[in-house]
Amino acid sequence: MSGRVTSRAVAERAGVSQSAVSRVFSGASASARTVEKVRKAAEELGYRPNVLARSLITGRSRIIGVVVAYLDNPFYPDALERLSRALQEEGYHSLVFIAPEGHNDTDRVIQQMLDHQVDGIIAASVGLGDELAARCKSAGIPVVLFNRGQPEANLPQVTSANHAGGRRVAEHLVAIGRQRIGHVAGWQGSSTGRDRTEGFLTGLSEAGIAPTGVVPGDYRRDKAAEVAEELVTQGADALFVGNDHMAFAVMDHLRFIMGWRVPEDVAIVGYDDVPMAAWAGYDLTTIRQPVGQMVEATVTALLAALDGATPGAQEINGPLIIRGSTGGAAHARI
Repeated sequence: MSGRVTSRAVAERAGVSQSAVSRVFSGASASARTVEKVRKAAEELGYRPNVLARSLITGRSRIIGVVVAYLDNPFYPDALERLSRALQEEGYHSLVFIAPEGHNDTDRVIQQMLDHQVDGIIAASVGLGDELAARCKSAGIPVVLFNRGQPEANLPQVTSANHAGGRRVAEHLVAIGRQRIGHVAGWQGSSTGRDRTEGFLTGLSEAGIAPTGVVPGDYRRDKAAEVAEELVTQGADALFVGNDHMAFAVMDHLRFIMGWRVPEDVAIVGYDDVPMAAWAGYDLTTIRQPVGQMVEATVTALLAALDGATPGAQEINGPLIIRGSTGGAAHARI
């Protein structure tokens, strides 16, 4: 066949309607038999759908922009993969942008997303100012915040129950008999960092214990290791570290540089429960962020917003997974 192959030619070869071909290649609902016939006909004819042309006709690109602060923390590659798969199941594709936390890149990145004609935006641990949120709203582009609370922005948001999680950590460390408890905090410019710290301090206060120290790790491995050394030197016998990414660095530094034993000398608790937390080399007690539920809730909120609804904020509880870093049996959970 000469010239450009059209969707009508594919429909004729497959014995289906042209709209059925459109449904198959847009990711919309179609029976398995229809998908098989259309894909087979398209392969035989060498057909490739013109996504850009279709977006001009429908006004929808079927692309969702996902902006993240960084990928060093293993929580985010996992979350991004889950988000991408969940969006694909709904007929959308993801376009990932990086806007490092603490930099003035968010405005530029969001503008790039708008220039790419995305249908919606998921901001993963990245905050939006009022002006930026208003710009997205005026452009008709819904935004959902993932793993970041920002009530003042009046945007749909999905987080784990960070305050409750931090409180549960304090209760666990007190329950196992630790009295000199320090905290390597996450970045306090984020709701996740603040809420985990506040919940932890609330739990200690309710037990009548003052923290040995609260020092910022800012989600950086090098800084977390440095300040953890300060805390144990001051006498801390337990540390709550604001996320697993930092906790791994803290454990490595205490054991292999300082020669301390975990948990005999210092008990360690993290937050996230990334896959490495269960590795024998770490066996880290941690709060599990229910990433599957969070991703499902985020995509559901975004689809609702695309349909004109106004989803609210959601907090999803995750359990404390007790492992060897606090002397517990592997895989215990409360």
